[in-house]
Amino acid sequence: VQLQASGGGLVQAGGSLRLSCAASGRPFSNYAMGWFRQAPGKEREFVARISESGESTYYANSVKGRFTISRDNAKNTVYLQLDTLKPEDTAVYYCAADGVEGLRILGRSYQYWGQGTQVTVSS
Repeated sequence: VQLQASGGGLVQAGGSLRLSCAASGRPFSNYAMGWFRQAPGKEREFVARISESGESTYYANSVKGRFTISRDNAKNTVYLQLDTLKPEDTAVYYCAADGVEGLRILGRSYQYWGQGTQVTVSS
């Protein structure tokens, strides 16, 4: 699976962004999808996950209530809506695909990764 993330940018605190991740190469609906992020000098961290069908979602506590993950299997795309952004949300955001069902939040569980998109939130 090839993944292409986009939609990052510079936004003021309290603002919103919508990230997209387009997939190609294998049946998209066979994969659960996740978003991770990595801030400068910090380890990569889990942000959100959505099941193959889109019926189940899971969020890190730090983004719960502010971020929304969704997917459109007809368009082979997963989205991450970022609302009420904070400066501490500044990071490179990565999408990833996981061919195994269940709640998996460790990055090493995911088989395919996109190239990342930069999100910068100014105070």
